[in-house]
Amino acid sequence: MLHTLTTSPFRCDLSAIRRLIAVDDHVLLLEDGVIFALEGTKSLLMLINTSAYVYALKVDLLARGLISHISSQVKIISYTDFVTLTLQHPQQISW
Repeated sequence: MLHTLTTSPFRCDLSAIRRLIAVDDHVLLLEDGVIFALEGTKSLLMLINTSAYVYALKVDLLARGLISHISSQVKIISYTDFVTLTLQHPQQISW
């Protein structure tokens, strides 16, 4: 399953996200969702503890000036990689 998070962790239901992300799911952070990827935050720890694969869209990190503050546990990807993820996962949830 691919989960796309487009909102800030301060504007979404973290407990619902945590409940619905399963082991080996893939989570893509884009738009304001890239804030989840900030090193040392509770929101990032919550995502990492789900054992999901976590990605962040590079252009959104750059647009927000966050690229140098991202955890090494988050894979930074391009739009091409984003398309590949969506093709690999017919089931998707957008948050």
